[in-house]
Amino acid sequence: MAYGIVHNFPGGTKEQYEASIAAVHPSDGSLPEGQLFHAAGPSADGWTIVAVHESQEGWERFRDETLMPTMSARASPADSQPRRRRRFSPFTTTRPARDAPED
Repeated sequence: MAYGIVHNFPGGTKEQYEASIAAVHPSDGSLPEGQLFHAAGPSADGWTIVAVHESQEGWERFRDETLMPTMSARASPADSQPRRRRRFSPFTTTRPARDAPED
């Protein structure tokens, strides 16, 4: 079952976000294995990221094997700000058709 996560970074910036994505997402612009959706942008108090993974296990694998080790190695005093994380179970997910003919 799909597993969604919302990260809120109070005081977070576009530059911090871009640096973190460059470090943990594939360089070709695709999503990490098992991630179905990713959106991010400024919010009232900083920066918000929404991601949907194929499963909770897939999220935990990405978190434990990629995200946390990479972010820990890059940590700076600015990265120590409090973060809020909320989980949700997507009722539905829609994926673009693969190999869809182009008009």
